Amino acid sequence: MYVPSHFEETRSEVMQQFIGEHSLGTLVTLGPTGLNANHIPFEIHPEPSPFGTLRAHVARSNPVWQDVDGGLESMVIFQGPQAYISPSWYPTKKDGGRVVPTYNYMVVHAYGRLRTVDDPVWVRSLLTRLTAQHEAGSAQPWTLDEAPADYIDKMLSAIVGIELSITRLVGKWKVSQNQPEMNRVGVESGLRKKGGENSLAMAAAVAKR
Repeated sequence: MYVPSHFEETRSEVMQQFIGEHSLGTLVTLGPTGLNANHIPFEIHPEPSPFGTLRAHVARSNPVWQDVDGGLESMVIFQGPQAYISPSWYPTKKDGGRVVPTYNYMVVHAYGRLRTVDDPVWVRSLLTRLTAQHEAGSAQPWTLDEAPADYIDKMLSAIVGIELSITRLVGKWKVSQNQPEMNRVGVESGLRKKGGENSLAMAAAVAKR
């Protein structure tokens, strides 16, 4: 990924938090038929330092867990807020019109070697944690124990765990850092007026950065 220095995020703890908040990752692997991409919700664990470990599960019928070569590096892409930036939001537009549209976004690439964990106890523990994480905001959080035990056991037999020990994290926060302050203020204002989840999240990122 092309990362100009002014857009680069290097703090591991910031990128780990980002992954936790945007946990649907795109797992990119190289198998016998070439490049493959799978969209999977991941759990991030902070150990081993400094980058941590990603854990997830896939359908047993998905060939990724058998096709992947553990000796090759895999990558998981985590995408956060993203928004179109109109040049009409830049006050400097009045100074000769030397402005153009762009796109702001936040993304983390995690690299490492993938391994399979074909262990129902490990997978059940992972699913329990993932479910608790995503149900946390519910008035009545659902748990695995609410489903019949034989049904859960059948579901567990149909999935396989995967784990990626992260060897490298690359973060890119393209949030108008390359613009003068008046334009950053204009971008934040324009995004807030536009509204919507992505625009408001990007407005907050522009203001914070």
